[in-house]
Amino acid sequence: MMLRFSQISLASIGPALKLLPARMDTPLARLMLLAIGLQESRLTNRFQIVSGGGKGPARGLWQFERGGGVRGVLEHPATKASAGAVCLARQVQPVASVVWGELETDDVLAAAFARLLLFSDPRPLPAAVDVTGAWDLYARTWRPGKPHPETWPAFHDLAKTFLAL
Repeated sequence: MMLRFSQISLASIGPALKLLPARMDTPLARLMLLAIGLQESRLTNRFQIVSGGGKGPARGLWQFERGGGVRGVLEHPATKASAGAVCLARQVQPVASVVWGELETDDVLAAAFARLLLFSDPRPLPAAVDVTGAWDLYARTWRPGKPHPETWPAFHDLAKTFLAL
């Protein structure tokens, strides 16, 4: 998993953060992106898998739903302009249904939207040692339907180790 993990971080998170204002690219932001990607999809599933193997409503490595995270990032006053700039750079129409469809194949778009969703939260990013604060931020912003707090500490630690934080 570590090789796959490093490929994802290099291939999507770095380029995604370059599309955003420089203040959004911090070690703590990268930590949250990696931990949430691991929590949501193990950084391998680009669509939500439902029982029976079908596709659920979430798309991308960060598992965004069209009417939830995608629409929220496109419309939130703190993220709307940056989301539009990301869409322009990725040649994606800034419309929830279009972005949602692209998230399944465009990991850079998905990572940028994940960072913007984190940015929409008014609280500062938690310290690297604050596993509970990181969980709380994830739970507030992603609002998982079936949360699994028992897996969070290990994924957060893996992300922290990978980033040497």
